[in-house]
Amino acid sequence: MSMRNIVAIDLGASSGRVMLAQWSSANQHISLREVCRFPNQRVRRAGYDCWDLDALERAIRAGLAQLDEEGIVPDSIGIDTWGVDLVLLDAKGERVGEAVSYRDKRTEGQMAQAMDELGREAIYQRTGIQFLPFNTLYQLRALHQQQPDWQAQVKHALMIPDYLHYRLTGKMNWEYTNATTTQLLNIETGEWDKDLLSWAGVDAAWFGKPSAPGNKVGEWINSRGNAIPVVAVATHDTASAVLATPLMNDDAAYLSSGTWSLMGIESLQPCTSRAALNANITNEGGAEGYRVLKNIMGLWLLQRVCDELHITDLCALIDEAQQQPACLALINPNHHRFINPTSMVQEIQNACAEQHMSIPQNPAALARTIFDSLALLYRQVLGELSQLRNVPLRQLHVVGGGSQNPLLNQLCADACQLPVLAGPIEASTLGNVGCQLIALGELRDVADLRRRISQNFPLTTFEPHSSSVFAAHQARFAALSQPAKELAYDKAD
Repeated sequence: MSMRNIVAIDLGASSGRVMLAQWSSANQHISLREVCRFPNQRVRRAGYDCWDLDALERAIRAGLAQLDEEGIVPDSIGIDTWGVDLVLLDAKGERVGEAVSYRDKRTEGQMAQAMDELGREAIYQRTGIQFLPFNTLYQLRALHQQQPDWQAQVKHALMIPDYLHYRLTGKMNWEYTNATTTQLLNIETGEWDKDLLSWAGVDAAWFGKPSAPGNKVGEWINSRGNAIPVVAVATHDTASAVLATPLMNDDAAYLSSGTWSLMGIESLQPCTSRAALNANITNEGGAEGYRVLKNIMGLWLLQRVCDELHITDLCALIDEAQQQPACLALINPNHHRFINPTSMVQEIQNACAEQHMSIPQNPAALARTIFDSLALLYRQVLGELSQLRNVPLRQLHVVGGGSQNPLLNQLCADACQLPVLAGPIEASTLGNVGCQLIALGELRDVADLRRRISQNFPLTTFEPHSSSVFAAHQARFAALSQPAKELAYDKAD
């Protein structure tokens, strides 16, 4: 019998965790333990909204030190984070400037300029990536135009997880799944697109060759002198979450539900048709093939409302929201106005007022507005994905923290008229762990991992009820979610 100790460092936009997974090859059992959890808060520096990388690194090292104190020697370590954001380094490997967050306003107008100068269709054919105003392509253009003093010092550019790998090992790596989120990777060659980098005004030499998930980057040395392999897992947290989603049928879709909602299907081939472009579908890299999906603003809206109103009992809020009338007020969650408003409560109320809808005045009404609107957007995106595949989708797997929300799961099932299978909650962590187990030879492939996850983490099924309420409001919602009002178009209100 062999027992493996796997460390998964999972960083989200609001918090991070160091997780210990223990794998028993004898009974094929996976257990998870949270070693530590810590906040990930944006800070204002040099006039920009930035990530506090030093605080994140200290928290990660503290978690690893705790395991060291417990006498646990990991077999490997892996890190996953959000996408699109990067870290700039000089010739000595020291950080240049700040790690500016994708929610900063510096990229305003950059995407529209790219479309005008390069052509929307041409960019999409090169990359297959959804147009979002904060993609790395536009961040680098903003860097070139607004921060020439930073740019002059740069020799390397690393995505956030690659930077943290570098801090642990001293080795640089450019992991594929996170690299695809940049809108800088050529979908035909799998290499950095030099023409797009040229438009952004940056040196292609900043970037090394993208590597497939599962490769060993280097080693972290603990206090006892043990050399622990650091594995570049599927470092984009959604790629790890999808890896751990127990998709067993070709007619199943996934929804990774958290700060963002990522709804999509798996495909061995990218989908870059005119219909995919019009629906603003993205083709991000997966551990196997492509994640053909759409980014949806997700529970960021609810998180901001709860922060503003100092709500800590989320379960009570969900129960109260369930008692509210359905679809009394609706918004388009993917409108760019909700990326980072001064007040999310006021922005939601303003959006409802502009559409002459009932204005949600209390927390339960605000939550119900968010849930109903998300359910209708899920229905719309599922229809787009079904049309692209030319095969009806008959099942939806919801994973991640949002899978714990029974009201949203039921509304999703009702709106989409599909069974919703909820779980596992810790999907990104399990995908991170699974990628390491595959790299260590403990599991054969992704299908093997998914079988083990299904055995170890039971799912909850939500059967669809009548869709009459959502069907009655679909046309009303469609009027709110016209392309000109989407994140993709980077227009002013």
